[in-house]
Amino acid sequence: MEENMQFDKKSLRYVTGKTADFGELAKDCVAFANSHGGYLAIGIEDGDELPNPTQVIPDTLPEKVVKRINELTINVAIFPEIVMSENGGQYIKLHIYPSQTSIASTTKGLYLIRDHDSSRALRPDELGRLIADRPAYCWETKVSQKLHWRNSDISKLNKFISSIKQSDRVSAFVKEKTEEETLAYYQMINDDGFLTNLGVLWIGKPEQRARLLYSPIVQYIKYDAEENKVDKKVWDDYQMNPQELMMSIVGYIPDWRETYEISEGLWRKEIPAYDEKIVRELLCNAIVHRPYTTRGDIFIKLYPDKMVITNPGVLPIGVTVNNILQKTEKRNIHLAKIFYDLHMMEAEGSGYDMIYETLLTAGKGKPIVVEGEDYVEVTVYRKILNKETSRLCDYIENNFPRFSQKAYIALGIILQHKAIFAKDLSRELQIQDGGRLRSYVDILVNHHIVDTQGRGKGLKYSINPAFVSKTRMQFETTLKTIEPYRLKALIYEDLRYHPNSTMSEISKRLPDVEYIELEKMVRMMVKDGKIIPLGGRKYRRYTLAENSFLSESGRK
Repeated sequence: MEENMQFDKKSLRYVTGKTADFGELAKDCVAFANSHGGYLAIGIEDGDELPNPTQVIPDTLPEKVVKRINELTINVAIFPEIVMSENGGQYIKLHIYPSQTSIASTTKGLYLIRDHDSSRALRPDELGRLIADRPAYCWETKVSQKLHWRNSDISKLNKFISSIKQSDRVSAFVKEKTEEETLAYYQMINDDGFLTNLGVLWIGKPEQRARLLYSPIVQYIKYDAEENKVDKKVWDDYQMNPQELMMSIVGYIPDWRETYEISEGLWRKEIPAYDEKIVRELLCNAIVHRPYTTRGDIFIKLYPDKMVITNPGVLPIGVTVNNILQKTEKRNIHLAKIFYDLHMMEAEGSGYDMIYETLLTAGKGKPIVVEGEDYVEVTVYRKILNKETSRLCDYIENNFPRFSQKAYIALGIILQHKAIFAKDLSRELQIQDGGRLRSYVDILVNHHIVDTQGRGKGLKYSINPAFVSKTRMQFETTLKTIEPYRLKALIYEDLRYHPNSTMSEISKRLPDVEYIELEKMVRMMVKDGKIIPLGGRKYRRYTLAENSFLSESGRK
């Protein structure tokens, strides 16, 4: 099993002998407690799946581990057990429970959180957010109204149980449970059979749901070109659970079923103005990931050129608008599980991947995510920026093995830019580590769909002209993919007509050429004596040298 948000492996050396390092172990326990809990497999080496087959854990060791961790941490609850693996070796499975009402720390005052497969210290601003957001993480399992589950809305209860039994995402083990056991499994009731907040939200009666803090209210507003309101509907009567609310919203708004037809020769394709998959995923995010301890309605604003969905609360800790494609953090984990099991949303970490892929392969722009002081806003534009993209992606779909979402996302961005440097592509994909870019583009390069030029910081990706020719598609010509010797000739021709020009003036006359490429070529021509720089660095101008080789070639 790979290390992740809720699982980590530790060598037995961390808790035995002179190499024991309970301080590092304590940090991991604090990080798990401040996240969603998890467990440590103490006795399994990094890179191994199982412990040494001859490994035996002394009976007194788990107690020693618990004692030392308790001495080094605050607000951390743990429970150890000795587990016998399938190869006969033993290890300690140390359960760390989420700290639901307080913030965990080490006794030295260090606050940490789990970030993917590692533990990291919280920044001061993140600590403040964690303190403010802590009540939202335990909202689902709290009992705020002493309502027995048998007093819930029977029709909603029966529908939920039926949907769970029919879902192919639910194991046979769960499907065999009784009604009460199923509700307990999905954290809808507590040990006494009383409905949790999640239970009231899903199977409660309208009056019960209305007493929740804060049951979702959705407002839909449509604007015309002058931003005058032309339609409005509010879902605020608490009659519906989240699933019914989703179905009602999607069914009510006809604009989401509008399409564009794009064509080239005999090829035709209908492109939705707003793909239903995207609409559903964004609505799910607004309902599932909002903090239910924060007052505020969900707003769906529809303009002639865009859709804007706003939900109350800020992004979960660790997630920002600049890493939302790469990082995942669920605020309401049990609600998210229900949504996933009922096929209402994508798996963890794949929602925004799907949104990016759907938009970019249709030739549209990326979603724009904005985080305000107490809200998150996502904007999706309906305009198609690049009509060739959809046909090219169809061609790839029909002539190549199924590519990953990552490959299609990278391809869509490259197509929109025509040519893009690796560092800029990494930024578009929100990748911090440049090495991870290869998982997006290697398959495109290997199938000769994408060309590369340069290396290192100068590495650039563009669509392979030979591939475009093979597809017989009419691609718009651009100077962004121009060969260096042609760019040199273009700069020479520009300065022949416009001598004594600044770099910005040359760039304005050659708008399709990347500024960095233009600057690089001009410097090379200066170094080769083809261009003469005039003036200081700030107001430097360029003119052709009298003995320019290009000039001689032009006269010939």
